[in-house]
Amino acid sequence: MTVTTRAQRRREEQKTGPFWWAGQIVSWLALFTVLCLLAVMVVIPNLGGGTAYTVLTGSMRPDYPPGQLIVVKPVPVEDIQVGDVLTYQLESGKPGVVTHRVASVNSSLSGEQQFVLRGDANNTDDAPIVAEQVRGKLWYSLPWLGYLNSALSASQRTWLAWLAIGGLLAYSLVMFAGAWRDHRGKKTS
Repeated sequence: MTVTTRAQRRREEQKTGPFWWAGQIVSWLALFTVLCLLAVMVVIPNLGGGTAYTVLTGSMRPDYPPGQLIVVKPVPVEDIQVGDVLTYQLESGKPGVVTHRVASVNSSLSGEQQFVLRGDANNTDDAPIVAEQVRGKLWYSLPWLGYLNSALSASQRTWLAWLAIGGLLAYSLVMFAGAWRDHRGKKTS
């Protein structure tokens, strides 16, 4: 015959009561949200060879407003077509970039391929660019995450990823220890 004390019953009721379930749901949703953010902002771009950028101006409205996170991926120059959205360097070798749509693909007198781009909300074309200025073609974009991307530096995003991994490991150890303790407690009862 198993005798349960009032404290044991209260402990077990707390593990199945509405507050316990609400806490479980909230913690799992928070964990899922953090993992999804890390995946779309850090892991997927790195694994796929892409780079994440934040749209800072309204030149690509309405599809890509300020605050939009865009991820671009390098593509062969031959695959670039009119209508593609490219991120390119304003000046070759300089860090400043712009993301606009390809308006036309031309060849220079020397046979070098040139691209004329234009922001969706702009009335005029940008100056022609050459292939070496192209950083990549739009792979995917997500609304509002650009603000978070801008707020964190690359090293901060890396630390955040490692912190999340460490937190997940710690959480799994705590859950394992709790399950082991409960299992051990049931054997002695």
